[in-house]
Amino acid sequence: MTDKTHRRFPVHGLLVLLLCAIAAVPLLKPGYFWGAHDARHDVYFIFEYNRAVSGGDWLARWAPDFSWGYGYPFFLIYGPFTSFLGTLLVRFLGMGYTQAVEVLFALAILASGLAMYGYVRSWLGRNAGLVAAVAYVFLPYRLVEVYVRASLAEYVALIWLPLILWGVRAAFESTRLNSGRSILWPVVGTALAYGGLMVTSNLVALIFTPLLAIYALILLLNRINEEQPIRQWSGQSLFPLIANLIRVSAAPVLGLLLGLLISAFFWLPALAEGSLVNQDQWYGGYYNPELHFVYPHQLFAPGWGFGISEPGPDDVAQGALSFQLGAVPVVLAVLALIGMRRVRPGRRRELRYLWLWLLLAIFLMLPASAWAWRNIGFVSFAQFPWRWLMLAALPLAVLSGSVALLGRSEAGTVGPSQNLRVLREDRPERGMDDDPNQRLNLSTVLLAVLLILGSYAFLQVQTILPTPQQGPVSYAALMRFEQSSDEMTGAPKWVDLSQRPLWSDMAELYVQADNPPLRPDASKAEIDAAIARQAAAVTSKVDYTQMPQNETLAVWSLELGSEYEKLWVT
Repeated sequence: MTDKTHRRFPVHGLLVLLLCAIAAVPLLKPGYFWGAHDARHDVYFIFEYNRAVSGGDWLARWAPDFSWGYGYPFFLIYGPFTSFLGTLLVRFLGMGYTQAVEVLFALAILASGLAMYGYVRSWLGRNAGLVAAVAYVFLPYRLVEVYVRASLAEYVALIWLPLILWGVRAAFESTRLNSGRSILWPVVGTALAYGGLMVTSNLVALIFTPLLAIYALILLLNRINEEQPIRQWSGQSLFPLIANLIRVSAAPVLGLLLGLLISAFFWLPALAEGSLVNQDQWYGGYYNPELHFVYPHQLFAPGWGFGISEPGPDDVAQGALSFQLGAVPVVLAVLALIGMRRVRPGRRRELRYLWLWLLLAIFLMLPASAWAWRNIGFVSFAQFPWRWLMLAALPLAVLSGSVALLGRSEAGTVGPSQNLRVLREDRPERGMDDDPNQRLNLSTVLLAVLLILGSYAFLQVQTILPTPQQGPVSYAALMRFEQSSDEMTGAPKWVDLSQRPLWSDMAELYVQADNPPLRPDASKAEIDAAIARQAAAVTSKVDYTQMPQNETLAVWSLELGSEYEKLWVT
């Protein structure tokens, strides 16, 4: 296949979609994975966001049915993007809540592969991009996020990371003199990706941003060194150096600032008012990070389970979620150290930094990092040490993909490959797509297949019928889930959590209206009818037992919405 054919027909991109789609196949299994850690949260987050939209609030802050109907500003502190997308699927495509979650996961799997492919392709070539994309989707922890943890917001958030790095890198490249590139699209792309991350998961955004800042600094130094080599810096070059720094960094900085601007509707209120929500229930006790350190052997233990993390070194062996990095990606990442000498120095520095990034993420999972968890703020935002596996996924995937460089012609060989090397050095913004070795080859396909086979045994999902404390999705099931799990039961900071109510009269009305009870395998029509019947059971949130209806004081409910109630008081 010729290069022209490659440009007309995106073989690599289509192969990325095809191979990554394999990771979504378990989602086709009938039923829903009600037993996955956050599977119930996912559907009820969408349920509550849809409730807010029903009242006309498309930028929801308030979750009216959490805390047994008392409500609290959940979407003030939790990224609303995935709940918003799920609401669109429910309202405009008529999907059920569980179906919406599964569709979002499937689309996110494909988007993850394409995002990583685009980023790595832009500087390491198509073959490296293909391998990195498959690695990013099939890393064991990435499968844990879908089929064990069902952590929708976290999984979708990781789509944005390679897109942000791609945008920042492209923004730096666009500032080259006589490059002929517009800065518009890199700036817009960076802004949309960084803004998307901010509204998807503030947790991921907080722990990713410091690593992004260092990556941007390395790109900045690479660019400055190309135009004004460090060894030539002097007092006389200070002002030209400052001017160069401003010119080169303007586009990526602008993109990131615009990303903050377009997402300010979420993070600014969260920053200003988030402290008004009592978050003590999510810290201490089970949530003490020092109870959940990963032990070194667990990074390589091949076991697979569906349970939650437990203190101690044996939880994986006893059926807890897996913390493994993946044998195949680790071997490929080590081999990538050999391939680093085959790329130009600037890109070599990027790969070395990604290795340091990976090692840092691994270190922060281990007991040896206890001091960092106690004293460095952004580290503890991850809540659990093993959550740093999600930040390890990105460098591990890129390094796995860079192994494809081992198939390139060595620098210094005679003939066309040497001329191509000169072309790449003189015009680095072209990436590596001019290299004939970047045509799809058997070794690249075999690497991708090897990554899939290394994780193929983990492509399993436990679909079960819901218990009454889980679903099917309805007001009554939500109340029972809150009561049985003590989840989605937040409160304002001035509420003593030991004194907060553990049930409500309104919750009781919803449960009583669940008559006849929904069958676990109820159809969407039956679920919709039950939701409407239960909603009709609550006509007011006023506790009339505390309101004397007499000539002194009388209260009438005029209108009840998802986030308000109009009352007439005399």
